[in-house]
Amino acid sequence: MNVIIIDDDRLVALSLKTILESDPAISVQAVGSSAAQAIQLCRTSLPDILLMDIRMEGRTGLEAGEELLASYPELKILFLTTFSDDEYIVRALHMGAKGYLLKQNYESIVPSLKAIQMGQSVFGGEIVQKIPDLLQPAVGFDYQKAGILPKEEEIIKLVAEGLSNKEISQTLYLSEGTVRNYLSSILEKLELRDRTQLAIFYYQKGNPHS
Repeated sequence: MNVIIIDDDRLVALSLKTILESDPAISVQAVGSSAAQAIQLCRTSLPDILLMDIRMEGRTGLEAGEELLASYPELKILFLTTFSDDEYIVRALHMGAKGYLLKQNYESIVPSLKAIQMGQSVFGGEIVQKIPDLLQPAVGFDYQKAGILPKEEEIIKLVAEGLSNKEISQTLYLSEGTVRNYLSSILEKLELRDRTQLAIFYYQKGNPHS
């Protein structure tokens, strides 16, 4: 997988490059130090994953991420920061970032990149604990009016709980292919891009059975 690293601390950026390149499956395309460089480098050579800091001189990594995802919705972004500010986490979730890790969890960076490359979303344990409180549900959304079937309601809840397609298939006694088809239908009906946005939608709109 091709990765671009953006961090305004050069020592951190080079350390990350060393860590990533110790794995033969990862190639670091470029290293930058600002939001402007992130945008420029991604436009020049779009990576599989952009590994980016949040607080930097000038524009933040969040601003760069929003601009890049508007142009390249297929881009996968993993934020790596020392800050677990609630506002940052919510904004990263809303834009569709694939992950949010704290820098002290260096050992989890390579496994997280691989998980993201496989289509998963990765949020550090400290972040996951915060998400339900940050995205307090608003009761009253009519899933039936949106064309969501009862079985799809069950799948929405299980996705929000963090279950994989395989785990959902085992829970509901469905094939993984059927779960994927249901999930595609749900995303289309609710006009959402991926399962991360679906989980956010669930927490914001409330339990389908409430």
